[in-house]
Amino acid sequence: MKAILMTAAGKLEVLEVREIPEPQIEKPTEILVRLKAAGVNPIDTKLRNRGTFYPENQQAILGCDGAGIIEAVGTNVSKFKVGDEVYFCDGGLGGKRGNYAQMTVVDEKFAARKPSSISFVEAAAAPLVLITAWEALCDRASMQLNQKVLIHAGAGGVGHVAIQLAVLHQAKVCTTVGDNEKASFVRQLGAEQTILYKETDFVQAALDWTEGEGVNIGFDTVGKETFGLTFSATKIYGDVVTILEADPNTDWKTARSRNLRISYELILVPMLQGLVAAQQHQADILTQCADLIDSGKLKIHVNKVFPLSVAVAAHQLLEAGSITGKIVLQCD
Repeated sequence: MKAILMTAAGKLEVLEVREIPEPQIEKPTEILVRLKAAGVNPIDTKLRNRGTFYPENQQAILGCDGAGIIEAVGTNVSKFKVGDEVYFCDGGLGGKRGNYAQMTVVDEKFAARKPSSISFVEAAAAPLVLITAWEALCDRASMQLNQKVLIHAGAGGVGHVAIQLAVLHQAKVCTTVGDNEKASFVRQLGAEQTILYKETDFVQAALDWTEGEGVNIGFDTVGKETFGLTFSATKIYGDVVTILEADPNTDWKTARSRNLRISYELILVPMLQGLVAAQQHQADILTQCADLIDSGKLKIHVNKVFPLSVAVAAHQLLEAGSITGKIVLQCD
């Protein structure tokens, strides 16, 4: 089968098209999937640049997100059968093979049925961002009816599904965006207030929107100084969730003086730590989101699709920044 192999940590040229043996089912609960598409996420470019999470294995197949058709099942598989369409977030961190390939093996516990109403490309774009947004807003911040939520980079991969999940929970959304085109995009998703962060102080805009109180939840998908500044935009006893590391210069005094609850959301922890129950929970999230997608309540925006063989171009576009929605590789 064809796959994209990261031959070492480095620049774009370390991604090479290779012919490698097809993976084999080794455990009774595993399924063999013919991949139709693989999502491209910022973690992929970070691992390519700095190396995988496994120092002993710097040659790797990247890609956490996949969608495809089951070709074979292990002897104890009960959830699925040959021919079923699935999507999942599994592998691609340097240990288990990722999804920049034509075939992969996944434990059935970590996969969900693909939403029937969307393409494989759209399905492959979805898992990591859906799980990240769900765990951040629902699991970490316990988002409630009528709460006000500030979502940074609302037109991005995580941001555009976070807006929709918040609206589905009947929360009110304020979001930062880079330009008027993105502002129009997020308003179509249900954002009530848009902030052009290049022109406007988002803290003051969020305070004005909440009549000085601050938002109930601040969701940081940008990092660096944005994380710390969000403290001042969040109401006393509110929640701030980030998917990135805190800047070394973060002023934690503001968080303390407002009694904020600070949470981190790293979707990769279950895979890296071997937390089976937590990864099963993530698959359950995908099952619930599939129902929302099929009922027309949740949409995945794909910005660009590349053939598997030009994964380099996908990485190049993602690293250029300011992408609306997601980038996907077509594997077949």
